[in-house]
Amino acid sequence: MNGTSPTYAIKVQGLVKGFGEYPVLNGLDLTLDWGRRLTIFGANGSGKTTLLRLLSTQYRPDGGKIWVGGIERGQSPAAIRGMIGVVAHSPMIYEDLTCEENLRFFGRIFGLKGLGPRIDQVLGQVGLRQRADQRARTLSHGMQKRLAIARAILHDPPILLLDEPESGLDAEALEGLRNVIIGGAERSRTVVMATHNVEVGLAWADEVAVLGDGRIVYRAERHEVNEAHLRGAYLRRVEVAA
Repeated sequence: MNGTSPTYAIKVQGLVKGFGEYPVLNGLDLTLDWGRRLTIFGANGSGKTTLLRLLSTQYRPDGGKIWVGGIERGQSPAAIRGMIGVVAHSPMIYEDLTCEENLRFFGRIFGLKGLGPRIDQVLGQVGLRQRADQRARTLSHGMQKRLAIARAILHDPPILLLDEPESGLDAEALEGLRNVIIGGAERSRTVVMATHNVEVGLAWADEVAVLGDGRIVYRAERHEVNEAHLRGAYLRRVEVAA
């Protein structure tokens, strides 16, 4: 199949990325259909965050090719950024701006119209409507993570890239994030999530994969895997990669 086909939401061929002499990803291949949710597990340093940063155009690959939404990374990184929402370890918010001001700023970057109602909607989705006028630097880490999620979904992207999105969230916020990812109309979104949390990773996924030795070394449909099975496969792969 032609690599530029939009059949796949994400397509990666022979992806290579290293830092100095240390290879992190080494010939990684990956395809993901539209509307599917993939959870990626892996040891610390296995390349989960690096893969997400490559998909989000934050990093340039050393080798191989990446297509997101049928667009090759080298052709139009800006177009790819318009199609994705990213929740990273860092909230990527402006601490001296209020929640509302943060979202208005990012909304203008994406050229969104009718920002007021949309901002109110996403703040409601993440439980921050009552804190719209509060400066981000006064929020707890968990509240900042909620704001980062609101920023990621503000432009209603068809693809979400999530790096340990559950980190720092309480039970209420975790359920809100789950609804954003797999609830209602959001089920049509394509999601790639990296996490160490096997319970959350399984509950939110259609497919699971384990990253090790620079490649995908295990992949299965969610319905084929129970938690004990995954922990066994995950731990074996981690031990091999260590």
